[in-house]
Amino acid sequence: MSKSRSGLRALRLGVNIDHVATLRNARGGIHPDPLRAAHLSIEGGADGITAHLREDRRHISDTDITRLKTELTRPLNLEMAATEEMLGIALRHVPNACCLVPERREERTTEGGLDVIGSLKTLKPYVAQLKDAGIRVSLFIEPDLKTIEASAKAGADIVELHTGKYCHLALDNDAVGVAREIERHRKAAAAAHGHGIEVHAGHGLTYNTVGPIARIPEVVELNIGHFLIGEAIFGGLSSAVRRMRQLMDDARAELGAHA
Repeated sequence: MSKSRSGLRALRLGVNIDHVATLRNARGGIHPDPLRAAHLSIEGGADGITAHLREDRRHISDTDITRLKTELTRPLNLEMAATEEMLGIALRHVPNACCLVPERREERTTEGGLDVIGSLKTLKPYVAQLKDAGIRVSLFIEPDLKTIEASAKAGADIVELHTGKYCHLALDNDAVGVAREIERHRKAAAAAHGHGIEVHAGHGLTYNTVGPIARIPEVVELNIGHFLIGEAIFGGLSSAVRRMRQLMDDARAELGAHA
């Protein structure tokens, strides 16, 4: 892991391009193209690309994954459910990382983190097979200390902390709730780091909410998608990513100044 000028570990930005595919699929055809969105995101400062291949293929398709893996010059993070079908696809393409997420067909987007504690026996074989193939394995979880312990037992290389509740409270201007959630994330990140697990975070982050999460020193990657794709409508995707990248860097520099 590279270090920033402040001596802290550098903070990477992964851009999720799912909703470019959502827009394409609303009408059919090939436009807008998720691969082009990936290239524009990298141009704007993204360190990697995230894509969620859902079981119902509501946005990203199998062809998208093939093209992304073949043509990307930066790491591909494949979000997927822990199923035999998705395991086979991951083993065939061998992305840089796989993030195991909960998946329900009735949800609009991923809601909540994995039940790692209740699913530990089921998850462990998937984690082991992915790791045996040289794929880094991430678990998308709530910032919960017992879940961190279970993630370590599962053999996860990475946990991605679900920032959705924090972002909703921020939108509601609930200062007490925001402070509580930031503290939960701080404790979870420190606990994961103590277990030797790399810490990522994401879900619902915007220009206004990214700073406090970026200032958690153990967090080394943020994955942001829907907000950036929405902002791209108004000013272009590279520009939206570039601004997010700057806000992340500024928050990290502020953290370093107070270290």
